[in-house]
Amino acid sequence: MSITNWSLRAKEADLCVRNFINGEFVDCHGDQLITKYSPRDGSVLYEYAVGSSDDVDEAVSSAKHAFDDGRWQGKTVHERKAILQTLWNLIDKSREELALLECLDVGKPITYALHADVPQALSFLQSAIDNAGKLQSACGQDGSWFAYQQRKPVGVVGAIMGWNFPLSGAVLKMGPALVMGNSLVIKPSEFSSLSTSRLAALAVEAGVPPGVFNVVHGAGITVGAALAQHSEINLLNFTGSTATGKQMMIAAGKSNMKRLMLECGGKSPYIVFDDCPEDLDYIARDVVESITYNQGEVCVAGSRLLVQASIKDKLLPKILEHVAKIKPGDPLNAETTFGAIINESQMNKVLGYIKSGKQEAKLIFGGNRVQIDTNHTGNQGYYIEPTIFDLVEPQHKIAQEEIFGPVLSILTFKDEEEAIRIANSTCYGLAAYVATQNAGRIQRMGQRLNTGYLQILSSSKPSRGGVEISHEPQCQSGFGSEIGMGALMSYSISTTVHLKT
Repeated sequence: MSITNWSLRAKEADLCVRNFINGEFVDCHGDQLITKYSPRDGSVLYEYAVGSSDDVDEAVSSAKHAFDDGRWQGKTVHERKAILQTLWNLIDKSREELALLECLDVGKPITYALHADVPQALSFLQSAIDNAGKLQSACGQDGSWFAYQQRKPVGVVGAIMGWNFPLSGAVLKMGPALVMGNSLVIKPSEFSSLSTSRLAALAVEAGVPPGVFNVVHGAGITVGAALAQHSEINLLNFTGSTATGKQMMIAAGKSNMKRLMLECGGKSPYIVFDDCPEDLDYIARDVVESITYNQGEVCVAGSRLLVQASIKDKLLPKILEHVAKIKPGDPLNAETTFGAIINESQMNKVLGYIKSGKQEAKLIFGGNRVQIDTNHTGNQGYYIEPTIFDLVEPQHKIAQEEIFGPVLSILTFKDEEEAIRIANSTCYGLAAYVATQNAGRIQRMGQRLNTGYLQILSSSKPSRGGVEISHEPQCQSGFGSEIGMGALMSYSISTTVHLKT
């Protein structure tokens, strides 16, 4: 069995960033350059022009023309499904290439990119394909009146991406948007620009008509703002910070009152009750995986551990045992399980939160930048140890704000009522995790926690599998469903038809 030399593959990779408009690669415009530095060693990875509103106008015009002439929305659902299934096959065949781009751009371990990120993208696309045609609408009859609703595509969809999962994030938006017959303009994050244009090119190769799937690169202040304000965008889907999400709402209102879908991050609680003592080994491992996966750069990371006081002394040593096994390493090393922070700015942001935590709480693990010379050239990448704080209070900065890094805050509660109060004490409502075996408590958690997604751990030996049901952010984490049948609803609109017979 051959072993892939990922370092050599990285040196040979094409890292040119260009827009993809109307089925062709075209240069980005702008009088300044965006310089992307490698997370793994700090060297220049690629550069491209900052982008302009002209780029956005060209991409949106291409998408609108493709939508208006019916080249995509005019196809049957069966035809669209068949083309997207071909795209699924092309992504699957390109999995090593796409995984390498994710690894280089984000700093995530190549093994995770290959065996988690790409399969997740394929799963998102397959979900959209499988659900196509299943969307049903209301109908009714009363006397001589008959009424029914029909769902149809929104039109031109604009999507502004987060940077932590560029490929799977793009597919999450692209799948349901295209299967419903929309045209699409995606702006990847300027911090992770590589994979989305390649995805668009694969879509055209699969048979998606030119103009239906466009990618425009650039800075948020130029390209992102122009996309949000564009009067020909019918739906804007944004993934990013709550502060920027609020600016998206203003832009939508000031332009053409476009529809919005927002996913604005979270500060997810992981609540452990004392009724599952035999599961503590599994829970400890799960807690550590939740905060260290993708270097903690995950919007649903369980970054606040709320542990019942009566069980804390048993759980905490197990958590420390598991986290001690995790060491930052070169993302291109197939043995690495914990890679680099995406860039120097994000690394410094995380270190700033760690500094704040040291002033407020008790640092019990990590907290330092790690120097790793991946190429033996003296260049250093952006690595931080997994970090754990104990004796954190709900009002502390590290317990309130989204850090987007491998920092876990441990808080203690006495009873269920206090756990709910602490869990709901932030402005977010994206995800939550609860370890309990109390059936009544499970129902109460679902009813009272401010979260769109709640995962209950009630056994230390769960079987593999999953059930796909839409979930939607709450509070200042955003709104709109991107998974399951709810995604098809989000990317379509209804017309109610009344017939008098």
